[in-house]
Amino acid sequence: MSKFVIKKRFVTEKAHKQSESGVYTFGVELDARKNDVKECIEKAYSVKVQSVNITNIPGKKKNFRNTRGFKSGYKKAFVTLKPGMKIDFGS
Repeated sequence: MSKFVIKKRFVTEKAHKQSESGVYTFGVELDARKNDVKECIEKAYSVKVQSVNITNIPGKKKNFRNTRGFKSGYKKAFVTLKPGMKIDFGS
């Protein structure tokens, strides 16, 4: 599949700590599969991917004053690179 499935990069303390050991965290499209994420990362950053783990984060019920609603869910991908590889985000 040749579409771009990566939505954003997670920039948290945990994600930063994992990136030092070669595991990067990305938010991806809800219909993305492991192979799609692998191809997209390899093309976008010119690295070799060892494995991809994906988890679905469900939406949550939220109340704002007297209005009920939902915070939408999302899909998160943990991308492990082959040893010696590193992604440089430029900042």
